[in-house]
Amino acid sequence: MAVIDTSADFSAFVRRGADGASRLELLVKGARCAGCMAKIEKGVGELPGVELARLNLTSGKLSVAFKGVGDPARVIETLDRLGYPATPYDPNEAREEHDREGRRLVLALGVAGFGAGNVMMFSVPVWAGLFGQELGPATRETMYWLSALIATPCALYAGMPFFESAFRSLRRGKANMDVPISIGVILTLIVSFSETLLHGAHAYFDAAVSLLFLLLIGRYLDHKLRAQARSAARDLLALQAPAAARLDGRGREHMVPVSDVGVGDRLAVAPGERVPVDGVVEEGASTLDNALITGESTPAAVLVGHACHAGALNLGGRLVIRASAKSEDSAVAAIARLMEAGAQTKSAYVRLADKAAAIYVPVVHTLAAATFIVGWSLGLEFRQALLRAAALLIITCPCALGLAVPAVQITASGRLFRKGVLVKSGAALERLAEVDHVVFDKTGVLTEGRPRLLKTPRDVVEMVAPLARASRHPLARAIAEAAGPGEVATDTKETAGQGIEGYIGGRKARLGRASFVGAPDTGAETELWFAFEGGTMARLRFSDQIRPDAAQAIAALKARGLTVEILSGDLAGPVEAAAREVGVEDWHACLTPFEKVDAIEMLTAAGRKVLMVGDGLNDAAALAKAHAAMAPGSALDASQNAADLVFSGEALAAVPLAIDVARAARKRAMENFEMSAVYNLMAAPAAMLGLVNPFIAAIAMSASSLVVMLNALRMNWAGGRS
Repeated sequence: MAVIDTSADFSAFVRRGADGASRLELLVKGARCAGCMAKIEKGVGELPGVELARLNLTSGKLSVAFKGVGDPARVIETLDRLGYPATPYDPNEAREEHDREGRRLVLALGVAGFGAGNVMMFSVPVWAGLFGQELGPATRETMYWLSALIATPCALYAGMPFFESAFRSLRRGKANMDVPISIGVILTLIVSFSETLLHGAHAYFDAAVSLLFLLLIGRYLDHKLRAQARSAARDLLALQAPAAARLDGRGREHMVPVSDVGVGDRLAVAPGERVPVDGVVEEGASTLDNALITGESTPAAVLVGHACHAGALNLGGRLVIRASAKSEDSAVAAIARLMEAGAQTKSAYVRLADKAAAIYVPVVHTLAAATFIVGWSLGLEFRQALLRAAALLIITCPCALGLAVPAVQITASGRLFRKGVLVKSGAALERLAEVDHVVFDKTGVLTEGRPRLLKTPRDVVEMVAPLARASRHPLARAIAEAAGPGEVATDTKETAGQGIEGYIGGRKARLGRASFVGAPDTGAETELWFAFEGGTMARLRFSDQIRPDAAQAIAALKARGLTVEILSGDLAGPVEAAAREVGVEDWHACLTPFEKVDAIEMLTAAGRKVLMVGDGLNDAAALAKAHAAMAPGSALDASQNAADLVFSGEALAAVPLAIDVARAARKRAMENFEMSAVYNLMAAPAAMLGLVNPFIAAIAMSASSLVVMLNALRMNWAGGRS
């Protein structure tokens, strides 16, 4: 472990705000679970001058807010005393540390797999004695020594991630879940060497390395899931432009990294580019596509004095904006931070297996120690007393307990995968089984997310198409798509928020809002008007089609006792129409991403378990905050990463299906817990009384694991909502 120089001056890494408060960001190493997070936040939070300490397990970043200047050295010293070395936070270093950990786990997993596979060459001949192929004592002992030669170095190397974690925990006077794992592996090796040296009949070198192989698979999968959660925030920040065109005093453009843009800088945003940072328009007029930011399907016109957000796509003319925030303080960055907070909340979810294991660990290890001490004190040989204790640990090994949930989760995930639903983590199924309220976004979830031209005479479509092909507006693109490739209007000029004009076959024409073309305003939000100068006007209407099975899926959710709500950033008219068509009474429109998060938090505070189904950037933070989250396969990458489940295709039937499977999985998991409890209540007394030896204990333990697996597989055999 690296030694941290706590006497060094870390004040240079403290960021001071305008209000006099200061903040320190550190990269903490070794924190893996909710218990680690609680210890770190409590230990640092109790220091004088610390207002708030918040650790993100996904990124390893600890944010410490001081009431005044603060003492960063004291924070780092406290972390070191708790057993979590820390350095000033550097995103590149955090990624490198995460990659190093991943490489180490892969290498340990490979070594454990090599050992588990090769040690069987010498274990199988010994097992053959059960079928009348008894080996002579000398041959059996040779097989054990060869097993030890392979298994011992493999187990010691592959177990280092667990041994080091257990040592750090014990050094602080605590015991985490790696402590019993380490004790079990080391004790198994000791008993095996003891039996081999004393010419005993049974040794368990294969069990030690095989156990580590199975445990490392779970540890590596957890590592990959944490990396996936962290990538969601990175995907959001990637929507910001990597560079910005900053204007100097003479109005000349200079490309600079977006991280160098400061508050007050003047920036140029060309048509087709994304706004690099939050700002206010100083020159020009245009139309911005805010669908990824706000969820509003209709592009918004911006004029001088209007605010615009980072990530918005400029559809019209050139804009000059004055930056009102740095890139790390933009709306997109704020959403990314909300997503990190949501991921951190999820990591604190206490799984059912952890609750059971928390009871198992102290009870079984205390019984094993008592079995050894009492047996030895009552006259048993040291070797016999140790074998009874080992048999107790083996027969009550929490393999069945550990498989109780993962076996069901794997089976349920496979069943959903075959139905087109990707489950990204087992814990997601646990949360999904608990939901009692479902929140839908509108655009792209309840609807198809793309405007379509309603039935219009073909001659009208072909007449309008040349002008539509020259525009970036989504409604104009829908016309061009309906018409297909062809002629493009010349000398076009687009007026932000109004429409486009140009020449078709030498005749001047306009396409846009009713007022722009000179038609009577009907108040409709999804229509365009077209007219040749001095000619007849034509009205073109559009619709964002509701998914074909949306109403049926929502009815299915209500039939399962769930309440349904729509939270949308779109305008009230389209939201109300969609809600009425799919049968949802409770809906809210014109919501910002932060208002969606607030709505989710209010529902959570009221005791509701919320499932959020969304697809846009404006949904990403709400997806991360919800108790469970789903996104369609057509969703933005950031939203897919923030979601727990991703469903392919156009059908919303995947939502009630996933809930059915999750509820069935929870039922099977509870059955597995009950069977594991009954097994341990019967097996533990038998081992303590010496009625089973370690070999029989290993068979019984394997049988219990097999029963748990077969019960999990019932999810595939049972039909319907089993």
